Amino acid sequence: MAKQIPTANRPTWKSRRGFPLHWFGRTGLRKTKQVILGKEADKGLLFKLFLYVLLLDTAYIYLNPLFYMVTTMVKDAVDLLDPAVQWVPRTIYMGTLQDAWDMLKYVQSFFVSLGLSTTIAVFQTLFCAVAGYAFARLQFPFKRLLLFGLILSFIIPPQVTILPMLIAARELGWVNTFYPLLLPALFGHGLKGALFVIIYRQFFSTQPKELEEAARIDGAGAFKVFYRVMMPLARPAIIVVFLFSFVWNWNDSYFPSMFLINSDLTPLSMGISQVSSQLSALEQESGPSIFSEPLKMGSSFLIILPPILLYIFTQRYFVEGVERTGLVE
Repeated sequence: MAKQIPTANRPTWKSRRGFPLHWFGRTGLRKTKQVILGKEADKGLLFKLFLYVLLLDTAYIYLNPLFYMVTTMVKDAVDLLDPAVQWVPRTIYMGTLQDAWDMLKYVQSFFVSLGLSTTIAVFQTLFCAVAGYAFARLQFPFKRLLLFGLILSFIIPPQVTILPMLIAARELGWVNTFYPLLLPALFGHGLKGALFVIIYRQFFSTQPKELEEAARIDGAGAFKVFYRVMMPLARPAIIVVFLFSFVWNWNDSYFPSMFLINSDLTPLSMGISQVSSQLSALEQESGPSIFSEPLKMGSSFLIILPPILLYIFTQRYFVEGVERTGLVE
């Protein structure tokens, strides 16, 4: 019978450098676990992989219609009739885009949209800041009741209040003019105006009170504190509100279609309905056309192209503004 060696004197397998080999196995397993799972839940490779899959899926959901729009509007008649051509056309045909440009009256409608959206965005950026500062830093009677009314105006859909607005515009003779669209923004309301007031209120509420107290010691009143102290600090909120207001008013077709019924000066947001009506009239005269869908795609692309370009050049300031105004908290 073989003689057993005591555990204390049992030899241990060692590497060339003198370390036990089982140490490398435990260390390697621990390092592998740290790489896959991470020391924290959001630092591991598994979490990053899940995050990238989620981002790719989200990007596909948003970019797939845009890619389909672009590929459809540049197809010629042969590619449109060929079921084998789905995404990549054999030839690039720009005639459909030119027809959409003419049907939209693009140059005229572009400047109408640009002037209208920019003016409303400037009005809302300035006057919503005044209301937001008042709700955040000033004390006045019925403040909570007015804040409740502000939130209520944000919750109520515009379809509920459009009828009295139409009656008022007709009584004042403002139908087919831009006044019903500009005047609400001049008083800090308009499309999504309540949301912009809430954004400013959130931002001004986070500013230190010592700034106001120092300005008041120097003899500054409420208005001077607002435009000399608070407004220079509100650059992130100003960027967010201006971009939101500009893009939303650019894409809004509901209010212009209510007030600009028979006007010759219409924004691009009403272009899709105008193109659809023109195509319907042509189909009644000469029958359906294979270029109906490409024309709609080309019109949609021309309408959304300016906001896309705006976002490309301002995305860094927009993301920074969203983070600093507290919208992601």
